[in-house]
Amino acid sequence: MNKFDINSLNDEQKNALKELDGVVLVTAGAGSGKTRLLTHRICHLVLDKGVSPYNILAITFTNKATNEMKERIEEMGVSNVWVFTFHSMCVRILRRDIENIRGYDRNFTIIDENDREKILKEICKTLGIEDDIEKVEHHLDNIKNKGMDIEEYFSSLVQFGNKENLLKYKNAIYSYEKKLFENNSLDFDDLLNKTLFLFNNFPNVLAYYAERFKYILVDEFQDTNLVQYKLIKLLTSFHHNLFVVGDEDQCIYSWRGANFKNIFNLRDDFPSVKVFKLERNYRSSKNILNLANNVISNNNERLEKKLWTEKDMGVPPVIYTAFDERDEANFLAREIEELASEGYSYDDIAILMRINALSRPIEEGLLSQNIPYRLYGGQKFFERAEIKVLIAYLSIFINKKDEISLLKIINLPSRKIGEVAIANLKEEAKDESLLSYLLSPRFEFSKYYSKLKNFVETFKNLSDKMDSLKMNEFVKKMVTDFQIDKYYQGKDEDSINRLSNIDSFLTSLKEYEDENENPNFADYLASIMLRSDQDDIEKNGQVNIATIHAVKGLEFKVVFVVALEEGLFPLSRALNSHSEMEEERRLMYVAITRAEERIYLTRAIKRFMYGKSNYETESRFLRELNIVDIKKPSVSAKKKDDFFLDEKEEFDSGFKSGDKVFHSRFGEGVILDISDDGLVGKIKFSIGVKELMLNIANLEKVSEDD
Repeated sequence: MNKFDINSLNDEQKNALKELDGVVLVTAGAGSGKTRLLTHRICHLVLDKGVSPYNILAITFTNKATNEMKERIEEMGVSNVWVFTFHSMCVRILRRDIENIRGYDRNFTIIDENDREKILKEICKTLGIEDDIEKVEHHLDNIKNKGMDIEEYFSSLVQFGNKENLLKYKNAIYSYEKKLFENNSLDFDDLLNKTLFLFNNFPNVLAYYAERFKYILVDEFQDTNLVQYKLIKLLTSFHHNLFVVGDEDQCIYSWRGANFKNIFNLRDDFPSVKVFKLERNYRSSKNILNLANNVISNNNERLEKKLWTEKDMGVPPVIYTAFDERDEANFLAREIEELASEGYSYDDIAILMRINALSRPIEEGLLSQNIPYRLYGGQKFFERAEIKVLIAYLSIFINKKDEISLLKIINLPSRKIGEVAIANLKEEAKDESLLSYLLSPRFEFSKYYSKLKNFVETFKNLSDKMDSLKMNEFVKKMVTDFQIDKYYQGKDEDSINRLSNIDSFLTSLKEYEDENENPNFADYLASIMLRSDQDDIEKNGQVNIATIHAVKGLEFKVVFVVALEEGLFPLSRALNSHSEMEEERRLMYVAITRAEERIYLTRAIKRFMYGKSNYETESRFLRELNIVDIKKPSVSAKKKDDFFLDEKEEFDSGFKSGDKVFHSRFGEGVILDISDDGLVGKIKFSIGVKELMLNIANLEKVSEDD
């Protein structure tokens, strides 16, 4: 057990920790030990000041941060503190109190982004505005991120927009809300908004939580949106003890409604707020911090602070100017192999990009050198088709109003129930939910009864066993009884993988049961829905390829930041917007401060994107690093340090079309063509045609006599 010891904190951390009463704002730079401060404050309250864990609430922004905080305070001897993300806290509150809102019950379903989009598409198509779905989504996001009433929101827009179009968008959003209500379902934003509605309209509900939580701590405060800010203000309305830690320099989620200005709002709403700064960094070398400080100093909307460390200067940053994306990818692969030979694990390394669309050449470069990697932001386990089928089946057992899930599986496996049959069944059900109708005696007189009789009987039989079986045993029986396993049966690799994934789902259920007190399906499904990209990042012997957004809060010994070109990073949409450019710069700051020991920054002179090849301009962020000695491309491509090409010169490999060549891996071949820049050769080998970088391919010319 790690012993709780306030003296393990630095002076700035101790000063903040000891301010127990009132509102405290800690502006904590990247890597400055904010998690340590938060966990020690909780333990100080419990172990030194005698506060009951029951009276403490800690709010984080990721499941990873939640788990880390719980583990740390438990190691120091404190347990049973409410440590949640905003969304998981709201799920806990709604499971207890949502039945105050007429029409909802505690077994509500949480729909995912795909379901949300599908419902909106169907509604927009019905209303004849399918081409305007993005506008409808935009308005819906605004309403929910600000916690506004639909009528109030659209009334505020009348003077700015087309009244007829706004009326259509408003009707679409009302239809969306009605659909969710009828299904006893909530989307992610509803978790926050319905909790806010409860607090605002049911004083007894707010009083229960506001009086209970004497001390409230909030991590990553810069990422709160307006609804979350309102929730915090209401929760602190009784005891007025609030401790928030944030860094406006790391606010990178404005597209989700995050507003770093809440840090400034806090100072306005609570004039007596006490402000502390954490500037000492425990993560990165001086060289890395110098880059971060230089970049972020170009932002205006921030509180002045400068990261410093007692670590040494460390390895100088490497800036690489590649000829194109293939050259960039090959550079990454070579450097990673070099790092591995020096003792770094692949786990220690992250390749960070602004957008996922940049990953393909990088993946190909790593594959060519047999370097294992994992791409984050791709298809996740719980988003795979066969897993979503299991989730849909489970959902209808928990929430019998959940028609959204029912329609996903009513014909899987096939029961010969098509769209016409579904429309007729809905008509027969009248005001009753579709599943309730199928389970009722009335349905036995329907012409569709014979097709769905087995489904209905299986559902009833399993429902009777739900409370007596363990969770994984119930799902195993569900898979067998509904013949889901037979549906995916096959000898091809895809079928084998799907059945393996179903087994993994069963394992996940067993682990959940073992790790939680009073486990239940509703909470399990909620935990699935609230997973984030970071939950899947783990030590697995692979290089991490991810967007910068996906790794916020994480750290790696070595970081590569790629594609540092105007229009890609920063994105083109930010070029004419001061606020968006500052957010792009904050992203650059976050990317740099993920690195502990080494950082590589790469750009390409030309890049193939969106169907064409363009010459690129280096990112302004590279210039803002204030590094004088930036390597320039050279013509020599024989030594490891000379893989650069001058922007005004072409590369002469000494080869020409028709030359016979030998490659150590692919054998003999013939050069069919060479690119205009002289860099890429298209070569026909016995195994097929390959495109190779002629500056690094180590080809040997084969004479006719050979």
